[in-house]
Amino acid sequence: MKTKLSSGQKIARRLSRFSRRKGEEALEHVEENIIDRFSHIRRVRLLILEWSLLVIAILFLAITQAYWYSDSYATETYQAGGTYTEATIGEVKSLNPLFANTNSEKTISKLLFSSLSTTDYSGHSGLGLAKSIRVDDSGKNWTVKLRDNLKWSDGEPLTNDDIIFTANLIKNPLLNSNYSSNLSGVTVKETEDKALVFSLSAANAYFESALDFPILPKHILENVSPELMLEHSFSSKPIGSGPYTYNHTQSIGNLGEKTVYLAANEKYYKGRPLVDSFVVHAFLKTDDIITALNNGTVTASGELTAEDAKKVKSANISERQSSLNYGVFAFLNIEKIANKDFRKALRQGINMENVRSILEDEQSLDFPILESQVEIKNYPELPKLDTNTAKKTIKTILDSDAELKKTGLNIVTVRSGYLPEISEKLAEEIRSLGVEASVTVFDSGQDFVLNTLSQRNYDILVYEIGLGTDPDLFAYFHSTEANQNGHNLSNYKNTVVSDLVLSARSTMNQDLRTKKYENFLKYFVDDVPALGIYQINMIYFVNKNVRSYSQDNHLVVATDRLYDVEHWGIETTTKNRTP
Repeated sequence: MKTKLSSGQKIARRLSRFSRRKGEEALEHVEENIIDRFSHIRRVRLLILEWSLLVIAILFLAITQAYWYSDSYATETYQAGGTYTEATIGEVKSLNPLFANTNSEKTISKLLFSSLSTTDYSGHSGLGLAKSIRVDDSGKNWTVKLRDNLKWSDGEPLTNDDIIFTANLIKNPLLNSNYSSNLSGVTVKETEDKALVFSLSAANAYFESALDFPILPKHILENVSPELMLEHSFSSKPIGSGPYTYNHTQSIGNLGEKTVYLAANEKYYKGRPLVDSFVVHAFLKTDDIITALNNGTVTASGELTAEDAKKVKSANISERQSSLNYGVFAFLNIEKIANKDFRKALRQGINMENVRSILEDEQSLDFPILESQVEIKNYPELPKLDTNTAKKTIKTILDSDAELKKTGLNIVTVRSGYLPEISEKLAEEIRSLGVEASVTVFDSGQDFVLNTLSQRNYDILVYEIGLGTDPDLFAYFHSTEANQNGHNLSNYKNTVVSDLVLSARSTMNQDLRTKKYENFLKYFVDDVPALGIYQINMIYFVNKNVRSYSQDNHLVVATDRLYDVEHWGIETTTKNRTP
């Protein structure tokens, strides 16, 4: 008997038969259109290969293009973090900036403390803690207003009281600070509108640059006697307002080598620096700095000469050069070389190109005024080299001066950079003119300053001097500076020149000031108080993978490299650019 199927079962059977039929049709389709066509592949294999290569090439180009164009929307930049270790030269005896003497101490001072004005990237005086610095028509009264919300690194507010306190401290003769000359004859008072007025005894067009002295915290030091300031604990654990704050000091050995660790100042008025930690390694010998650069234990150093540069072999170190507003001169002691004709004959007969022949990248320097300081349109002409005429003049003078003929000239210098070699070259030139010449080289230090420099115990001094932000020639050429405590190293006394350099300082009109400098240069050439030799360069060795100061910055002194230290970087990251 036949079983009757339900409607559901009938539907299931129909679906099953339909599925089998479609499956069979699919297999027939695959066999007909794919499997049976395998035999044809050989005839079109080249076409298949070409299409395959084309697809691969398109994919490769797409990936390459995506990589190339990634720079259009992403860039590598520096981020917060890391440690920057700079090698400096000289002991660190005090962290009080008013007593900073060595290069190490000056570097630390610049990192820990701020000033009212500062040398900016253009090499001119710019604003530091001050938001404005203005002078009245007399040139004697300078009004300063501080930026808002300034803080010390301990969180205390930095106010006008700190400025007045520091200024009076610097002026105190019991302190004997390096900045005393900045504020000589200056008084400072606060006005009703909370401005500071610096009143000068005489007009000074360059006083803004004199405001570049470090400010100290009154709330910590106001009860400390000036004569005890150096021994106070502040000198070993200072509080400042600079880009970095003091962390700790580590002594290395027992000869004075130290490492000073600093941390980014969260309260710095320019903003927190990118680099978290700045380490100043104070070496005592340049050979140790070279070793540290080569083995990578320091990030950078600006303490080496061009001769030292040949010993830096690390492939990770790059070299930068920046000229400084420092010049090397041969100062002729006019008290001992009083005969003006003799001085002029020396200059006429000395081949300065021979003297400068040992220099590498340094620029020649004939005058004590730099082009970056003021635009001199009419430089006086120096006498042309004429050794024969010079020899005749010198012989005539020596025949009438038995003492000079017997003793000759004593050339004195210090053991620094090219100075000894330059002095020997100068002595060779002088001997070639028929004058005996000897060279004495001293170690730079307090003994040299007291016994040789202050006493003017030389006939010719080959020495490096700072020319400053502005061409203020008072210190080196005014008659009142020709004494043991002054900087007139030639003992040069000319009343007309003294009037020129003093009136140039007090003249507020730039054009008139420039004319006075042009007149001064004529006397400089005619009286021969000094021979210009070369301008100092700073060679900065730095790890290629970090960002430090820009070579576009014009440096007046070496520590000006730290002007934009808050932007220096160690650690990098990739960021998408904003469309």
